[in-house]
Amino acid sequence: MTRNIVLPRLSTLLVAATAALMACAVATPYLATPVLAQEKPRVPAPEPQTTPQEQPRAPAQGPASVADLAEGLLGAVVNISTSQTVKGGGEGTVPMPQLPEGSPFQDFFDDFFKDRQGNSDGSPQKVQSLGSGFVVDAEKGIVVTNNHVIADADEIEVNFSDGSKLKAELVGTDTKTDIAVLKVDPKLKKLTAVKFGDSSTMRIGDWVMAVGNPFGLGGTVTVGIISARNRDINSGPYDDFIQTDAAINRGNSGGPLFNMYGEVVGINTAIISPSGGSIGIGFSIPSELAAGVVSQLAEFGETRRGWLGVRIQPVTDEIAESLGMKIAKGALVAGVIKGGPVDNGSILPGDVITKFDGRQVDEMRDLPRVVAESPVGKAVDVEIVRKGVEQTVKVTLGRLEDGEKLADGENAAPTDEEGGEIATASVLGMTIGELSDETRSKFEIGPEISGVVITQVEPNSPAAERGILAGEVITEIAQESVSSPKEVTDRIGKLKEQGRKNALLMLASKTGELRFVTVRMD
Repeated sequence: MTRNIVLPRLSTLLVAATAALMACAVATPYLATPVLAQEKPRVPAPEPQTTPQEQPRAPAQGPASVADLAEGLLGAVVNISTSQTVKGGGEGTVPMPQLPEGSPFQDFFDDFFKDRQGNSDGSPQKVQSLGSGFVVDAEKGIVVTNNHVIADADEIEVNFSDGSKLKAELVGTDTKTDIAVLKVDPKLKKLTAVKFGDSSTMRIGDWVMAVGNPFGLGGTVTVGIISARNRDINSGPYDDFIQTDAAINRGNSGGPLFNMYGEVVGINTAIISPSGGSIGIGFSIPSELAAGVVSQLAEFGETRRGWLGVRIQPVTDEIAESLGMKIAKGALVAGVIKGGPVDNGSILPGDVITKFDGRQVDEMRDLPRVVAESPVGKAVDVEIVRKGVEQTVKVTLGRLEDGEKLADGENAAPTDEEGGEIATASVLGMTIGELSDETRSKFEIGPEISGVVITQVEPNSPAAERGILAGEVITEIAQESVSSPKEVTDRIGKLKEQGRKNALLMLASKTGELRFVTVRMD
């Protein structure tokens, strides 16, 4: 009886449990499906039945293609072909190496040296070179390239991506930035132009595309990123290169570096390459520097840069300490060019320029660039530190090209002269004496220079460590002028009493060139 009663009840429970599990199995997919913030829940459509041969296509991997971008830019990028007549034969001709008969390298060297050998009779011959460029003004036919691509060329030819060619004339060059502007006749061909972008907005890691004529192969596209910015490769006074790993090779010089909007953010100029080919380290002139130079060359055929009229040197930690500055920054004014824009006393030797026309000057090399980019005749505010006090002065810029002759007359380097025995004091490893007719004659010191002459420098002394030479003149110590050996020793003594570790000296060469040197006193 008990069994007959219990069994039906168990069956009933099993049936009910099975029904509940089936209900959960149906409801679970709706609960597990995530609901987007702005979507209403919906019942998913039934999945299509696929055979093993009809698997879904995998999503694309890697960055988006730049094919559309490149296609629209190739027409504006050109190949630059130049020819130059040189004297054949004679000294300087590169001889072809002697190879064993039947060498597999014979054909290679024949091709390489055939255009480099001088004629045996010494008659002139033409040498050709290749580079890249790009059109920036289709209506006027303005083409930009590197100066070194067309330097000393007798003939310049611009080759376009469609195979057409046009003769080009040189409009202007700038050796300081290695930029040249050419002009072709826009009436002979419909041109495609590109425009400069703002390189200052580019960041390390941004994608860039280089287009050019590597090894004379013709229009070639390479892609990479900006690897670094503000590179100084010691190629000129305004070095501020963009470094990229986009492949740049010989022949790419003068070609554009594009951002992903098709704007020129750089002009490809140099590479580091022990092998002669790309190793992923290329350098481009940033557009924020190049655009102004190109505009001036196209309009005037020459550059018109701002000029401050000062000689500068870096602010080291020792100099910063001597001047009472908390951190070493800015550009130290070592001298003022006579007849220059600030020869009116607005800026003095010993001043540290920290800001120019609202732009920070963190390092010495920042100042020449920001001054050169400023218009000639512009009145600007210059923030300086003078004897530890910050102040702002107003100066009106001159023209660099007009002032270079003045600056050259005062830029002779000091020479190493033997010291004499006319000593009245010895300090910091230097023997010093008064400036007299005899010492002026001995060290060829001009009459306009005043101070205390250094007649001898002891080897391995603090003065020798800083490169101080006999024949130089101490004009200031800690920004206070000195005119006798006693004033020098008294001033050094006061600095030691103040707990200073270094003495800041202003030295003048026999030609009047000034420089600051810090000498340790401990």
